[in-house]
Amino acid sequence: MRAVILGAGVVGFQIAEHLIMEGKDVVIIEQNIERAKYLSERLDCLVINDEGTNISSYKKAGMSDASIFISVTNSDEVNMIACGLVASEFNVPLKIARVRNIDYSKSKILGKSFLGIDLIVNSEVETARQIANTIALGADSDVVFFENTDLQMRNIVINHDSYFANKTIKEIRKAINMPFLVTGILRKKDFIIPTGDTTILEGDNVYLLATQKDFTKIFIQAGKKQERIDRIVIVGGGRIGALACEYLIRTGRRITIVESDYERCKVLSNRFPDALVLNADISDENIFQEEELGKHDLIVCVTDNQELNMLISMYAKIMGIKRSIALVTNSSYLAIASKLDIDVTINPKISTVDAIMKFIRRGNIKSLHSTFNGKAEVIEFIVNDNNPLAEKQIKEIIFPTNSIILSVVRNSTNILPHGNLVIKPGDLVLMIAEKSSIPEVEKFLQE
Repeated sequence: MRAVILGAGVVGFQIAEHLIMEGKDVVIIEQNIERAKYLSERLDCLVINDEGTNISSYKKAGMSDASIFISVTNSDEVNMIACGLVASEFNVPLKIARVRNIDYSKSKILGKSFLGIDLIVNSEVETARQIANTIALGADSDVVFFENTDLQMRNIVINHDSYFANKTIKEIRKAINMPFLVTGILRKKDFIIPTGDTTILEGDNVYLLATQKDFTKIFIQAGKKQERIDRIVIVGGGRIGALACEYLIRTGRRITIVESDYERCKVLSNRFPDALVLNADISDENIFQEEELGKHDLIVCVTDNQELNMLISMYAKIMGIKRSIALVTNSSYLAIASKLDIDVTINPKISTVDAIMKFIRRGNIKSLHSTFNGKAEVIEFIVNDNNPLAEKQIKEIIFPTNSIILSVVRNSTNILPHGNLVIKPGDLVLMIAEKSSIPEVEKFLQE
């Protein structure tokens, strides 16, 4: 499979990394000469330094043999026009465009394969939805939602007084009499798929799988206090901040927006008359005292400066705010953020890459989620009659390296896996695998 990617910013680079690791033939078209040189030195693929709206560039990229075209430049118009050119000149089955302008992404014409586009991805919309969903669950951990089940994956960072510290998973499961599974552990830079004998240590970032109802009880037993969230301060009134406000204000919560740009504040005030809009610099510590921000229940930091987002999220909790959410655009910062006193980190790049990777997967795979700071992926798929898992006990199946079944959903019932469980056609299976094992897992599921 050949994939041609136009635009190699953060999202394009990440998508290319995913596809290269899976053994795909990747070609990148990047106009900026310095960026193209950077990509050539770090990615094992062909990089063409050229404009993305030239037919000659596409011919150089071997577009006639491509199965996928992904346009993720910084211009919505270029992304859409590029898909239109590819659709008119080449027979490429899948054409994907990132479109960040809300007016474009809501347009009805885009639902009719406008300009040959097969998938529109809007990272700001997906990020704002993720923020709203996380807040609805208490904003006390990162959350991975699955489309076809009420199961969720959430995390707990283990400190010295945590109930989980220095206990084996067997001991924890015996003490917490609830149906849940420890799906994986991030320990420093290592990703671990645990067994019952694995001991959880201080500093571990532990991910659990359970239903929303059960998570409430599990977190209480684990000593993670639940907080009521009524008053929210959003720092940054850009696209993501405005969309998050739009979702949250519908819930009846009291919203305060802090934005440094005066003209943008006027726009926000007109758009959200029920919200308090403050024209202020959040890095000025006096703003917390003058506006009594410390009395809020949650702070959501979504400025364009990820370092500021992380710093203010921590400082706000010192000033009395109970929960914090920080927008972190650089994946390499996620591991650092998980060690800080930040309850939830949101990464727009991961949500965009997940949406694109899900769309280009083959077979019965329903969704795919990058997790554990990008070190692993959770795959959600339906078992058909020809699947190698069908009619077999789990203990009989030889799984690819560093992969394991997390859950089986049968007739809307969640079943935690055990050796004697027989996988049936029609079952929905959640499976986790280390990132390097994904090509082997994908091949395994297609056999």
